[in-house]
Amino acid sequence: MDALSTLLDQFTLNARVFFAGSLCDTSSFARQPELGAIHVLRGGHLRLDQENGESVEVTEPAILFFARPLAHKFHVNRQTGAELVCGWIDLGAGLGNPLLRGLPELILVPLASIPGIDATLTMLFDEAFASLPGRQAALNRLIEYVLVLLLRHAMRSNLVAGSLLAALADPRLSKAVVAMHDKPEQPWSVALLAREAGMSRARFAAHFREVTNVTPLDYLTDWRMSLAQRLLKRGMPLKLIAPRVGYASPVALARVFSQRVGVTPARWQLGSKPPR
Repeated sequence: MDALSTLLDQFTLNARVFFAGSLCDTSSFARQPELGAIHVLRGGHLRLDQENGESVEVTEPAILFFARPLAHKFHVNRQTGAELVCGWIDLGAGLGNPLLRGLPELILVPLASIPGIDATLTMLFDEAFASLPGRQAALNRLIEYVLVLLLRHAMRSNLVAGSLLAALADPRLSKAVVAMHDKPEQPWSVALLAREAGMSRARFAAHFREVTNVTPLDYLTDWRMSLAQRLLKRGMPLKLIAPRVGYASPVALARVFSQRVGVTPARWQLGSKPPR
């Protein structure tokens, strides 16, 4: 399995379309805990005001993707309006999905620049502006596929420098990332990962850090902690999780978990349970 598929599978990409239609006025989108947002603009113009104070004029059909929770606002000209499909995206932010590492707050890409997206957009907007049985489920799955196409395009077009996606776009580094994802229990060293990448140890270590802004072993540790969080959320005991993510004992895992996550595994597991 390729590394992007592993990430989307491990953290269970989920989307829910919450609006499909024409906006004719100002619309605000509050920060949603642990959720990103995706907006597909088919027609019209809008001004995007972001939580960080930046504003962007969007004057052509485009995708606007916020990977992490971020409040934002659309201002739409009442005369022209704007046709949109909008959805919330769950990429496992609460589980520390490394896919989110290094991504910009906003990825804004014109639809015309994404190869092969036309057929999917046709289906998306056909569903959006109809009232057919299963409409919501169809929209949710289609917007997920739109996101996959966007991420592929971002990788090909170098829109995500300094992120994990940049490593996945590198033919050599991606081999090492896939190895870490597929076998987190292995006692990986920089030398072994370099061998997977077909590079010298020194060149691999330098290139990995240059592309991702982290060292290979720091990335490996973060990946293991993300998997541990996912398994804790399922209710698995720490003694079973430790060998699955490369630690000799629950004590060793708990020590690293506390350092990286900021709380003990038990406290994190308690906080991740839904309220009754």
